[in-house]
Amino acid sequence: MSDDLDAASPEPSSPPGPWRRRLLRGLLGLLALALVVVLIAAGVLARRLHRSLPQLEGERVVAGLAGEVRIERDALGVVTLKGSDRAAVLFGLGFAHAQDRYFQMDLGRRLAAGELAELLGEVALPADRENRVHRFRSVAREVVAAASPEERAQVDAYVAGVNAGLEALEAPPFEYLVFRGEPTPWTAEDVVLVAHAMFLGLQDSQASTDSSWGLVAEILPLELAAFLDRPGTEWDAPLTGAPVPAPAVPGPEVFDLSKQAEAEASDEADAAASPGSNNWALAGSRTKDGRALLANDMHLGLSVPNTWYRASFVFTEDGEDHRIDGATLPGNPMMVVGSNGRVAWGLTNSYADFHDLVELELDPDDETRYRTPDGYVALERHVETLAVRGGDAEELVVESTRWGPVVGEDHQGRRRALAWSAHRPGATNFASLGILDLQDVDDAVALATRIGSPGLNVVLADSGGRIAWTIMGRVPRRFGFDGRHPSSWADGTRGWDGWLPPEEHPRVVDPADGQLWTANSRTVSGEDLRVLGDGGLPLGARALQIRDVLTGLEQATEADMLALQLDDRALFVERWRELLLSVLDDEAVASSPLRAEARRLVEGSDGRASATSVAHRIVRFYRFAVERATLDPLLEPCREADEGFRRSHLQHREGAIWDLVTQRPPHLLDPEHEDWDALLLASADQALEWLTDDGEVLAEQTWGKRNALRGRHPISRGAPVVGRWLDLPKDELPGDSFMPRVQSAGFGASQRMVVSPGREEEGIYHQPGGQSGHPGSPYYLAGHEAWVDGEATPFLPGATEKVLVLRGGE
Repeated sequence: MSDDLDAASPEPSSPPGPWRRRLLRGLLGLLALALVVVLIAAGVLARRLHRSLPQLEGERVVAGLAGEVRIERDALGVVTLKGSDRAAVLFGLGFAHAQDRYFQMDLGRRLAAGELAELLGEVALPADRENRVHRFRSVAREVVAAASPEERAQVDAYVAGVNAGLEALEAPPFEYLVFRGEPTPWTAEDVVLVAHAMFLGLQDSQASTDSSWGLVAEILPLELAAFLDRPGTEWDAPLTGAPVPAPAVPGPEVFDLSKQAEAEASDEADAAASPGSNNWALAGSRTKDGRALLANDMHLGLSVPNTWYRASFVFTEDGEDHRIDGATLPGNPMMVVGSNGRVAWGLTNSYADFHDLVELELDPDDETRYRTPDGYVALERHVETLAVRGGDAEELVVESTRWGPVVGEDHQGRRRALAWSAHRPGATNFASLGILDLQDVDDAVALATRIGSPGLNVVLADSGGRIAWTIMGRVPRRFGFDGRHPSSWADGTRGWDGWLPPEEHPRVVDPADGQLWTANSRTVSGEDLRVLGDGGLPLGARALQIRDVLTGLEQATEADMLALQLDDRALFVERWRELLLSVLDDEAVASSPLRAEARRLVEGSDGRASATSVAHRIVRFYRFAVERATLDPLLEPCREADEGFRRSHLQHREGAIWDLVTQRPPHLLDPEHEDWDALLLASADQALEWLTDDGEVLAEQTWGKRNALRGRHPISRGAPVVGRWLDLPKDELPGDSFMPRVQSAGFGASQRMVVSPGREEEGIYHQPGGQSGHPGSPYYLAGHEAWVDGEATPFLPGATEKVLVLRGGE
């Protein structure tokens, strides 16, 4: 080796002295040693990762299984479970869930139980403090205790399969290596906790909407509150009834902005997307070949692995062959959506009202006591221990009332308790296991009303061409109030009186026009709406767009259903596009090249939320700028009273905004602007400023850049460097809120399904991500591209490529 440090230098340097040569050799030796250590560590890590991969082929003797089950996998890793009986199939499902998704399951149960910090460390303590208040592990014990012997046997078979699958891994799932933890066995309680995690994701676990609505009603004049917090708009498309009339614009004698203190714009982000889903069904009278068709796409946060796990159950019982295909939730044996060959079902979040805030009347002489219809009683105190990995445990005192846990104070310091159906054991049960046995929509409606789950719209179709809708989940029966605002239950004139009987659940069976649709917004009217209540029903624009497309279909096919799921026409913002073009008139653009460019781009709109559209992004930003400029001054008193207030909780604020910009009442104009024309032009400038901040070129600000997919793995959130190997590809996607193809960077269709019961081989299914949660698996992202492209891939599993046979033994 040359003594020159830089042999390529045009002028050789002086030879180093002996100490320099020794230092150089030492450094090179250390580098070589470090390289060897890295290579060894990489090899150890690679072997550890390989050992945590699921077993896909061969035979295995497992404890807890009576009989035999075959776990077949197709090219996407979709499992078909062929068992000697129902229990064997559920054992196989548990085994497959554990092998492919155990860490996901563990996070779900820990999230619901408030036990994340035990695995993830101090960073998870805030979530644990918030969720432990619900004491769901205690509720889960009661749910398990109330199960029938038949239900318990099926749950126990699934749990045994989970633990057998976990034990069969040569090494724990790779995430436990990162968090320096060990997985603990699954229990029947954990099955319930996974369901409770869905309650947390789909419902308002703090009743924050009730709090905001109550604040608006208390702080603002009655007429102004009714104008801003209206129960619906002209966009509503319920299954029964009609849109509600718009409230009148309040006059200057009610509220005059010119006489109010100057307000600042809030920093609240555009919160257009909300958890939910789409589903619809067409009766046989409306399809090409006389079969009923059902479509379902559930909208959730997008992550790796995906929420759902595809599976098919095949078994014989009492001489009858059974098959059921669809999507399962890892950690739970329920087939969430799918078809059993006779009945198909799909689910969306109903946003009916399953929670209330109860204002506590404390004893003035003893604040540990609160008033009830039976007099003052003591608050219950539960000391919960929050374990923390690598840190000291923390004690959390949870105070509870007969109505639910204490969840804080309002803007006046009044303590409040949360009455939430999820806290009550009857709200969760194992009745959904009966889905395997459904014969027709009548059976399905009867079962749905007995199932304990988050309150969901269930749309049904059967092999006889019939369709139906009802509410799945237990509905609280209120008395004395409508549930929208916090109130005291102390005198016994308001409260809950058990559950709504199953036979009283609202339903629509065999509609005359042969179509049903839900998209999280209001589905019913009148007495049915009073019974279900409003738990944050969103704007109906998405439901309206779906309904109108269905109405125009006469001989529908599966392809038509998928096309509607992928419908990205921006009908909701079309009137905002027209308004913006009227604002950017010749006079406005004459003095601003940026405005002129914006007008040119908006005029060229294709009317869709396409990934390449700059126009859609401009219009969306414009609408949000107008929302801030019009509503923030009116809602300033609410923000001053409670800094946690959010205007986004006013779900139908679109109606108020549009009334303001079209009717232009001078007394409701922010005095910062000379007139409404000035406000609308300033909003356009604000939108363009947001889009060209940091020197960005307006013509390059496509919707796809805003809508680039950010589906992340839990590990990459804390270690972004590894995200490129673990996260979903950052595809630029079409779609937006208020249209069937709901899509944002981290939110969208967690699955899409189209199926006709009895003709499943012609159905369609795809979902983001893949079956496996292991990045070393060939199924980690298998099928993801079909979801991105909206490709019509089969509902049923494909040809079998891998087979693992499980047999019972010691």
